[in-house]
Amino acid sequence: MIVHVQAIHFDADSKLIDYVTKKIEKLQQYHDRIIKVDVFLILDNVVHTIKDKIAEIRVHVPKSDFFVKTTSKSFEASFDEALEAIVQQIKKKKEKQAA
Repeated sequence: MIVHVQAIHFDADSKLIDYVTKKIEKLQQYHDRIIKVDVFLILDNVVHTIKDKIAEIRVHVPKSDFFVKTTSKSFEASFDEALEAIVQQIKKKKEKQAA
C-alpha cells in the first residue's frame, strides 16, 4: 500500500504527517487489497482570518475508489472524520460484495 500525503497552502510538520500515516496504516484491516491512499490536507480561506482545515482521502482498490472530504477547525479533527467515513464506505462495499 502506497500512502501519499500532500499539504496544500501550508507546510505540514512531521507530527501531523506521522499522525496521518499511522492512522492510514489501520485501513488495511478493513480491506486487504488497497493499492494506494492519497491524503490531501488543505488550508482553505487563506486570505481570511478564519481558516478552515480540509482533509480529503482517496483510497484506490481494484475496481473501485473511495473518496471523502471533510472540513473542521483542526487537521486532526478533519482527518479523523474523513477516515471514519472512508472506513464506513469500505465496510458498506464489502457487505454488498458478500451479499
